[in-house]
Amino acid sequence: MSDAWRDATAMMARNREVLLIVAGLFFFVPSAALGLAMGDLQELMVANPENAFEVMSAFYASWWWLILIMSIASIVGYLALLALLRDHSRPTVGEAIKIGLRGLLTAFAVAILVWLGLGILLGLLISISAVAGNSAIAVLVGAAALVLTVYVAVKVSLTGPVIAIEKIYNPIAVLSRGWQLTKGNSLRLFMFYLLLFVAYIVIATVLSVISGVLTIALGPDLGSAVNAVVSGAFSAVVSVVFVAVIAAAHRQLSGPSVASVGETFE
Repeated sequence: MSDAWRDATAMMARNREVLLIVAGLFFFVPSAALGLAMGDLQELMVANPENAFEVMSAFYASWWWLILIMSIASIVGYLALLALLRDHSRPTVGEAIKIGLRGLLTAFAVAILVWLGLGILLGLLISISAVAGNSAIAVLVGAAALVLTVYVAVKVSLTGPVIAIEKIYNPIAVLSRGWQLTKGNSLRLFMFYLLLFVAYIVIATVLSVISGVLTIALGPDLGSAVNAVVSGAFSAVVSVVFVAVIAAAHRQLSGPSVASVGETFE
């Protein structure tokens, strides 16, 4: 894990200028825009707590197009960052964005296949729990569903590099390649991701407290604007770190020999 982290930080240091450009365009701007819109949602929910669900539904119905744009931007930016970090042809920012756009439909198709398959499996588990009608079995089924979801997430975590770096655009082939890359290293990858997730939660909690203080000090309008900017910047930084980690893991796990793959996180 230390090797992967060192590799990730080295890649970020070598490419910080272009990473900042792409992260700002595809992560900071959409996230900040959504944060400004979410500020209105929070105010409406506080003012009308008894109809919070209806308020939220109306918000998403009004802002669905912004959420869609943010989702597309995130995928394109994710693939473009991977290309900038790992593509041996050393693409320019424009060329990296083209790589992201080229892989967009493949990434969407992969996501649909994963969530469709996972949804079917989770549906079967829920059906088993409902037929059994036993609280102990329901708890076991819930735990099994959580483990299954995490396992699948780890197994498909390297599909992005397969698209952006290996230039594979068949969704089935992408899933197969991603599954193959993680074979024998799923637990190590999970522990690596878990450590990063814990660090993310700690930092996000601290920023949440700071955001609350700013809202009180600056007032709801200015406080929401500042919080949206801070949240967008944090989202951009987290995205760059995540992409660098995924790129580093892919670099090691796609090594030329079985031995090197087995020694990746040792």
